Parts: sequence; structure tokens; C-alpha cells
Amino acid sequence: MPLASGLPYSSRCMAETRSYARITRTDLKRLIRLAREEREDFFARHPEWAILYRKSVLCAALCGDGALHYLNGITGVDEFKVVTFYAENSEAPFPPQHVSHLDYGESKFGRGPSLPDSYRGLRVELQGRSLNATPGEDPLEVLQRYLKARASPTARELASKAVVLLEPDEFLGVEAWPSLVLPPRR
Repeated sequence: MPLASGLPYSSRCMAETRSYARITRTDLKRLIRLAREEREDFFARHPEWAILYRKSVLCAALCGDGALHYLNGITGVDEFKVVTFYAENSEAPFPPQHVSHLDYGESKFGRGPSLPDSYRGLRVELQGRSLNATPGEDPLEVLQRYLKARASPTARELASKAVVLLEPDEFLGVEAWPSLVLPPRR
């Protein structure tokens, strides 16, 4: 039953922890800047991974509720999840256990109420995954193939919501999933 706010109780509770501010291309650019900085920091601390993966970035994408909210404007967001996808090196897959958390910083999205006091804004979760691809392959085709196959827990999780490309720059804001799988470009 709707309350005075016009939202049912469960939606009202969700509204208290989520931001419904519109995600713009400028916000996407801020997210990819954070992802690139974290990526370079990771490679500086782990040169063994830099040798294998620094030049193998296929794309990076906003995933989950953040991507859904970017596309529909009504889901709301309580954190941003950005995944960088690499062309897998035959010597070793990108370490799936590598997950970083950064502060998006002060913004129109506010601050996550359950975050540590050190956070000024929403949390940004950053991950990396290696995919069966070669560097230079069309990132949209590779990513859609990976999501369509749903061959891993991560692929199934990502495919259950939405994926919006952040990188390469010319793909900024492109809806990669859910989407019709596009025919190969000629």
C-alpha cells in the first residue's frame, strides 16, 4: 500500500540507501578515469601482471545496478561496479580475486550510509576479468559473446543486469547488455 510519499514501504526503504540522480556521460568519464588510475596502480605494484595484461585491455564497463540506472533512470544506485576486460594471456588468467574499492567522491549521488567515514561519496568496486579473445578484437562482440555464454559465475552475475561500456573512448555509454547481439562489423 503506498504511503504519503507515494512509494510503497519497501521502495521507500530502498530510496533511503540509493541515489536516483541521473548518470551522465560526464559521470561515466569520471568512472573510467578512476578505473584507469586503479589499473595503473595495480600494474605498478604487480609488474608480473603488467607484463601479461597492461597492453591487453579490451574494454571496461559499468555493470549491475549502475548500468541499469544509466539506461532506465529509475533503478537507483548505491555503488558503482566497473569491470575491466582483458584478452586472456595463455600464461595465466587475470587474477579474479583482485577487487579494489575506491571512493567516487563528493557528487550529486551523495554518500553511501553504510560506508566508512573515510568515504565522501559512493563506493566504486573495480574488478578485472580475462576473456577468450585477442587484443584488437571488437570489444562489443567479445563482451556480448562472454555474457551470452554465461559460462562462469561472474558472466551469469553480469548478464543478470546490464552492462554499459566506458572504454574504449569511442564506445563510452554504449549499451552492451542487454542488447540484441549485433552482426559482425565489416
